[in-house]
Amino acid sequence: MNNIFQLLVVFFLVSGCSWLGIEDHSGDYLLASEAQVIVVPEKLSNSRLGQIYPIPDISGDISSISSSELPRPQPISANTFEQLVKIQRIDEKRWILINNSPSELWPRVRNILNKNGIPAEKADGSLGIIETSWLGYNSDQDNEHRFRFSISPGVQINSTEIYALHQVKPKAEASDKNWPESSNLDSKEKDMISFLANQLAAQPDYTSVSLLAQDIGGESKVEIINPDVADPYILVKLSYDRTWASINYSASRGGFSLIDEDSDKGLLLVNYKDELIEDESTGILGWLSRSKDKEYVLQANFRILVEQVESTVELRVVSIDGDSLEKELALKLLNIFRSNMS
Repeated sequence: MNNIFQLLVVFFLVSGCSWLGIEDHSGDYLLASEAQVIVVPEKLSNSRLGQIYPIPDISGDISSISSSELPRPQPISANTFEQLVKIQRIDEKRWILINNSPSELWPRVRNILNKNGIPAEKADGSLGIIETSWLGYNSDQDNEHRFRFSISPGVQINSTEIYALHQVKPKAEASDKNWPESSNLDSKEKDMISFLANQLAAQPDYTSVSLLAQDIGGESKVEIINPDVADPYILVKLSYDRTWASINYSASRGGFSLIDEDSDKGLLLVNYKDELIEDESTGILGWLSRSKDKEYVLQANFRILVEQVESTVELRVVSIDGDSLEKELALKLLNIFRSNMS
């Protein structure tokens, strides 16, 4: 009997679900063929069609790397594992920074507004804009208020920036379709930013994603450009002051140490040390030898050049003497620098 029982067990294991009349389709994807893209007739709109799970572009350009050796992995961004919701401010602008993608933040913001009885009159995912209806405050019976939220990709990789714009009008006046350049009342903007930031921080495990709005808020503000016949550089689509603040943050992370800076000249002197290399100069022996040397001073070994080009800013890394670097090294340093910008 035992032998018969063992044979039956083996039979069930080998035959699997097919013995019960249920076909196993787990390997069918290996036989799948590519299908033609659906062609929409000219008279019909194709605006609702698109990639459900689009494959994002690779950050940076590795086409010029020709070494046959497997490169070491780059240091992980200092911001990668931080769960953060920050309120940041530069000059007269304040915004919420959160390390989630815009496609994750879009449904979260809409859910927060709906849950708290703040109706949205307009929501445009392609622009990353949510406009509320006119609202009343118990503390202000004579006026009505509304807000405009702008959701866009942040400077930090896989992050989102949320801005709020406030407008006020007397209840007796007709609605103005135009929005002001800056908030009518800075205190109302500040209160709304604080409210939204607290709500976002209170629900860190919210996992809904807008698959139909993968490009919320437009393109990334930062990208690495690798021309064929010129040095690679980081292109930043922000103001010079905002870019400089982000660059200073990154210049002390990922193996970089900031030695000196001059914002008027667009120049930073940095020291870069590969944190993944452990030898006599970077390991315990090197540390002991340096600790005995009271005159040891960290020296700059690279320059970072920052230049305003029309409405954008370009960032390049060169040798300490100002010479161009090998493209492979330049791309490596730019990718590390870009990964820590915030």
